[in-house]
Amino acid sequence: MNVLLLGSGGREHALAWKMSASPLLTRLYASPGNPGIGRVAELIKLDVADHSAVAAFCQEKKIDLVVVGPEGPLVAGIADDLRAWGVRVFGPSKAAARLEGSKGFTKDLCAKFDIPTAAYGRFSDLASAKAYVEKTGAPIVIKADGLAAGKGVTVAMTHDEAVAALEACFDGSFGAAGAEVVVEEYLTGEEASFFCLCDGATALPFGTAQDHKRVGDGDTGPNTGGMGAYSPAPVMTAEMTERTMREIIEPTMRGMAELGAPFAGILFAGLMITEQGPKLIEYNTRFGDPECQVLMMRLKDDLLVLLNAAVDGQLAHMSVRWSDEAALTVVMAARGYPGTPEKGSVIRGLDKAEGEGVQVFHAGTAVNGGALVANGGRVLNVTALGATVGEAQAKAYAAVDRIDWPQGFCRRDIGWQAVAREQAEN
Repeated sequence: MNVLLLGSGGREHALAWKMSASPLLTRLYASPGNPGIGRVAELIKLDVADHSAVAAFCQEKKIDLVVVGPEGPLVAGIADDLRAWGVRVFGPSKAAARLEGSKGFTKDLCAKFDIPTAAYGRFSDLASAKAYVEKTGAPIVIKADGLAAGKGVTVAMTHDEAVAALEACFDGSFGAAGAEVVVEEYLTGEEASFFCLCDGATALPFGTAQDHKRVGDGDTGPNTGGMGAYSPAPVMTAEMTERTMREIIEPTMRGMAELGAPFAGILFAGLMITEQGPKLIEYNTRFGDPECQVLMMRLKDDLLVLLNAAVDGQLAHMSVRWSDEAALTVVMAARGYPGTPEKGSVIRGLDKAEGEGVQVFHAGTAVNGGALVANGGRVLNVTALGATVGEAQAKAYAAVDRIDWPQGFCRRDIGWQAVAREQAEN
């Protein structure tokens, strides 16, 4: 198979790394990719916003499958346009990608199909949103309706924080994404990430993880795109997984089909496990980042076989095998992140960090004058396998300490909830 992977982050490096091991693969192309992806794929330059140019490349190179990594192209309808050219694509249609592209759409879907989620209001003007906050009180959650690169959500612990978040949305801080706002009830519990491979009719559970969104140790500081993750998430017991499928995933699949937008691709449910059970925080319509990295480390099956089954509507006949080991990834970020990151600093020592059960996935890197340099906010994903989360954590941080990058930083407590749980059990 000739495969084209779209994207340039750590998620895409993990997907490329896993697909490159498939006996089905003939040639892997990636656009735009990164230096890490370049070790297993041929990097090409395509304007992903020009869907006809991407389709023409696919026809020229006889591409058998396009795998879309990030959410932006999916929400823009690239899957529909490529399929119209006869290209096979792993990823949802534009109509189905609304599950991520519009938080308000997803909340209304939950209301219509009795999917457990936080109480909410949708607003297109500041005065109405403020009035709702006044009535409801803090803590409360403010979300820009559209895509905001993981930065359009504010968990406001005070009334003033909530009002400031609303003003930021309506003042244009998030562009068109903030033209409408969803204001949500603040949920308490333990967060988890739950994934399903979907083919429009069948949803096949595809692993669990727990992400760490806050920039600082102890879950402090502003939200980021994710500072680390581990898999599996202990809170997702067999019973909780069954409830999530029955109460959240299956009604979503039925609802989307009823709306004329059957979901095919990867469905990523961000959950809060409350005293009442699982509640949906949000949907993403692509692999999580950095959750994808830990899932790919644990996946025992051929990823390309599974992606093909999803595209061909054959998931009812498939199963997924996982390593019994835990995986943990630590995000190394450039100084200044999640604000304005410092770019251009030299990174050394990756060869010393990688080894048995340890992979370093590139996220925001570039090559300048023969040297590997930081070229983004989240730059590296140092990922390790271990018999326990604690062991994977120790291996990952030992690898982090072998990397020579003074201008980089990371959280030092990734996996703390799982490690504490393991220590309590022992």
